[in-house]
Amino acid sequence: RRIMRPDDANIAGNVHGGTILKMIEEAGAIISTRHCNSQAGEPCVAALARVERTDFLSPMCIGEVANVSAEITYTSRHSVEVQVNVMSENILTGAKKVTNKATLWYVPLSLKNVNKVVEVPPIQYARKEQEDEGKKRYEEQKLDRLETKQRNGDVILPVINPEPHTVGYSQSSLIHLVGPSDCTLLGFVHGGVTMKLMDEVAGIVAARHCKTNIVTASVDAINFHEKIKKGCVITVSGRMTFTSNKSMEIEVFVDADPFVDEPRERYRAVSAFFTYVSLSKEGKPLPVPQLLTETEDEKRRFEEGKGRYLQTKAKRQAQMQQAAQQ
Repeated sequence: RRIMRPDDANIAGNVHGGTILKMIEEAGAIISTRHCNSQAGEPCVAALARVERTDFLSPMCIGEVANVSAEITYTSRHSVEVQVNVMSENILTGAKKVTNKATLWYVPLSLKNVNKVVEVPPIQYARKEQEDEGKKRYEEQKLDRLETKQRNGDVILPVINPEPHTVGYSQSSLIHLVGPSDCTLLGFVHGGVTMKLMDEVAGIVAARHCKTNIVTASVDAINFHEKIKKGCVITVSGRMTFTSNKSMEIEVFVDADPFVDEPRERYRAVSAFFTYVSLSKEGKPLPVPQLLTETEDEKRRFEEGKGRYLQTKAKRQAQMQQAAQQ
């Protein structure tokens, strides 16, 4: 629990999505590390492996208090599923609202041998159905992580004199040297630190494209393919993939260059899709300029993004209809 300060927010006073993602990850890391060390065994630290799609249900503002709660909902032999809820509180009026709900997956790594995954103590389920549903979610995320890793060969190249509203015009990159303050006890980057940097880059892409105030609307599954070690130089790259009338999808990936005493070549460490919306000064949604695709790859990525957009829209409509019937 902490109060949101000016350095947590953008110029319009809305708290950065990356700040909230970082708080979510910290809560997940604490509860999963506690659980994995709750029984006698090898000391370990829980490392973030994946964040499922999370929607930013309501904006959080400067001066509000963020309350983050976490609960372990499923354990496999080597992984932990954590559900995290974020609630904002106006301490002047007492009004509270849910701003985020997220599902995260952690893997416990041994303190003695960072490449060793230790076993997770099982949890007790209130009903057998809860365990079965959790196992289904576990298998689905495992398959998706594998598929995502296999299509992670893309790179972002600079474009000379790009036209406005093209992919090359708004694409952005950030280079960061991983220091001790970015890392866990094992010397690898906190997942929350990485997500905050990814959100910053995605926000720059969105702002460049529409030239307005922008806020994070949702984040598709974030997959942590490989660990990033202290001393690495990471390049966080983002590019626009799809636009609807009121939203922008931005692909973000993180590449790591071992920098100190490491012979290894650059590798893809993290990947995700962020969705942003454009807002007026009064906080009202604004139309988003249409993305102009130029190459066959850009057109393919646009159609793939459109498919994800329509799928999410249909799922949301189905949930609303189901809620109305209840």
